[in-house]
Amino acid sequence: MLYSRIEGEGKPLIIIHGFLGMSDNWKSFGSLYAAQGFQVHLLDLRNHGKSFHSDDFNYNVMANDLLEYCLHYDLNEIALIGHSMGGKVAMLFAATYPDKVEKLIVADIGPKYYPPHHQDILAGLNAVDFSIKPDRAEVEEILYPFIPDFGTRQFLMKNLYWMEPGQLAFRFNLPVFNAQIEVIGEALPKQKIFTNPTLFIRGGNSRYILDSDVLEIKNHFPNFELSTIPNVGHWLHAENPKSFFEETIQFLK
Repeated sequence: MLYSRIEGEGKPLIIIHGFLGMSDNWKSFGSLYAAQGFQVHLLDLRNHGKSFHSDDFNYNVMANDLLEYCLHYDLNEIALIGHSMGGKVAMLFAATYPDKVEKLIVADIGPKYYPPHHQDILAGLNAVDFSIKPDRAEVEEILYPFIPDFGTRQFLMKNLYWMEPGQLAFRFNLPVFNAQIEVIGEALPKQKIFTNPTLFIRGGNSRYILDSDVLEIKNHFPNFELSTIPNVGHWLHAENPKSFFEETIQFLK
């Protein structure tokens, strides 16, 4: 069973993080949605956060994990938010089990194929040798040449934890990501269609959803709308949380 943080009472709302993220990235949003009458479920996908590690890692098994989670908690007619890789999981789940999902929000990812583009991040993560027992500052020093962007480094550093006194480790399953990185960019299968209300929300400075992608989005999600938050990139919810919350709660309500 996937690890989750559950907050609030009311209509079920499931939030799925992106690649190398975890439920903790969304906890401030969890409180905001809970205050609006939702029972919020912040999930850790397999091989991420506090959820289990597995050699099986693809969108089908992640969508199935989500189904098992919904069955376990008897969740129906859910609202579903997914960011980046979590958006791909959310799209596949909604199109495979449309009776489970009332509304879908996809943050800064489209249904199309994306070529592998996490090479620098993976190279930095693989450069960390935990056998020499580095502290947090030393881990960041190792990451810096590969990942000069401060925000991205801090996002990745959230995955550090003390496995035992004096011994740091990453929570995510790096060996599986190394072996199966091409999975992340896979396209939503052509036959997958979801007809309930869907909001795609993109960052104005991001290149993940282009105007030229709109036709493909419409083929999969005929009842969709597209919103753009200006002056933010791929981590749109972190860069402008106020606008992200306003756009999403208006759609959900």
